[in-house]
Amino acid sequence: MVNKAKLIKIIVFTGLIIAINWAAGFVYTRIDFTKEKKFTLQQKTKEFLRNNKHDVTITVFLDGEMPAAFKRLKNATKDILNDYRAYAKGNFKIVFVDPLAGLNAEERDTIIHNLFELGIKPTNVKIKSDAGFAEKLVFPMALIESNGKQMPVKLLQNLGGEASGYEQSINNSIQNLEYIFTSSIKKVISGYNPRIGFTEGNGEPSNAYLYDAISTLSESYVVGRVNLDEITKEGLDSLKVLVIAKPQKAFTEEQKYKINYFVMKGGSVIWSLDQVRFDLQELADGKSHMAIAHDLNLDDMLFEYGARINYNLIADLNCAEIPVSTPGSPGGDIQLAPWVYFPLLFPDTAQSVVKNIDHVRAEFASTVDTIAVKHIAKHVILTTSPYNKLHNIPKVLSLQELEQQPKPRELSGKPQTIGVLLEGNFKSVFLNRPVPAKITEQFNSVETSKPAKMVVIGDGDIFVNQISNTDGSPFSLGFDRFTQQNYGNKALLLNLVDYLANHDNLIELRNKEVKIRLLDKSRIKKEKIKWQLINTLLPLTLLIFFAIFQHYYRKLKYAK
Repeated sequence: MVNKAKLIKIIVFTGLIIAINWAAGFVYTRIDFTKEKKFTLQQKTKEFLRNNKHDVTITVFLDGEMPAAFKRLKNATKDILNDYRAYAKGNFKIVFVDPLAGLNAEERDTIIHNLFELGIKPTNVKIKSDAGFAEKLVFPMALIESNGKQMPVKLLQNLGGEASGYEQSINNSIQNLEYIFTSSIKKVISGYNPRIGFTEGNGEPSNAYLYDAISTLSESYVVGRVNLDEITKEGLDSLKVLVIAKPQKAFTEEQKYKINYFVMKGGSVIWSLDQVRFDLQELADGKSHMAIAHDLNLDDMLFEYGARINYNLIADLNCAEIPVSTPGSPGGDIQLAPWVYFPLLFPDTAQSVVKNIDHVRAEFASTVDTIAVKHIAKHVILTTSPYNKLHNIPKVLSLQELEQQPKPRELSGKPQTIGVLLEGNFKSVFLNRPVPAKITEQFNSVETSKPAKMVVIGDGDIFVNQISNTDGSPFSLGFDRFTQQNYGNKALLLNLVDYLANHDNLIELRNKEVKIRLLDKSRIKKEKIKWQLINTLLPLTLLIFFAIFQHYYRKLKYAK
């Protein structure tokens, strides 16, 4: 009878396990015990996947032998894509490949060239071993395909440093995976690529200095230059975002009228302006030069929209370095010295649009104030460090200031605002004003705009890349050729354009924060032998203890 009861229990238990596994094939669920819910997709992503009926294939090129940090990125990518596949209604295929595995040198070169044509670019990393460092090409990228279209996707953001120092970049990348995949899949499926226009005709930088900004955005958008004197109403209607970066000439009323029309119809604008006229090259002669005010005739527009770029100059102890010649040294040795007028800006982590972005490099920046304008929400997105000092314009500058750091009592003690985000219904600058004489087309005239967004930054160099002195080739946006460091300028531009060009606000997916929990390397080195002994001897000791206990327990039990 006892055996029969046990048999019934076994059958019931087995049947229950089978039933649970059968039901799991129809209902997908998981319990996320992590504090930051890093294994849980956000609701916007779930809704998008459930509503999508198109087949999607994602090929991830991050496979094979690679540093441990990149393996962590691979595993995180695999985890999140498995979640995508579980929620997707259409056929969702995931493939992990090592594109260079088992190939000879000639075949490798061919594959690298073919992948480069698709936008899949390798990263050269150093792998540490007992024999030293070995270099390896790693492809931290994916290719999304759907509806006969494809899009390359960068999995690794803000790369910098040795392989052993990738952890923070990898961590930032893992935090952004959901946003990257959801927004990219949506772009591929919809086939809609918003148009982005960089203004020209007012002394803006040439294509060489905006090369990386334009080429990077061109991977996801239709990007071109816009001359405000020539563009028509139809041309403005086709644009989604207008980028006004580092103009040198004052804007005419006709140009401002067209910008205002663009804002009134709901267009988004990025203002990256210099209110101070100065260039570091002026100091090459070793003399002092004057930094003066730079009037672009845009103050009235920005004031009506809710912002003001001040005519001042920020000096910040948290700054980039510049090369200077050491006086009296043989051959004029060049050394790097901190230049307080090149501040490294802090993205405000409270704003999802700039979350997980590194320091942003600026040059001769000015502060930005917000104006009390109704129906406009204002958000600070870029600030200086607390260790700064404001200078009024005009201001005499010379390289001798490199030896005269600001005194602590002269510092403000609070961060200064350099960039703001404005959102809402903007009041027309040309309300109750005559139409400029040279405007011949019929533009719609309204009092307030449709819901629109704009970003105001008190520096014109934020989105300008540096140029090589040897061959004139452009460097990556945010790369400092003097210090060989990468800053967050490119990530800032991508985030801002993604936010301004997309109404569904997928940028909120960046709110997920995955805390990096690394072992204490100094403690590992100090207590290495101790923990090796514990991990080796403790399991053996416990095993011997339980064996002895089991022996005497059985002996005592059956001796009776």
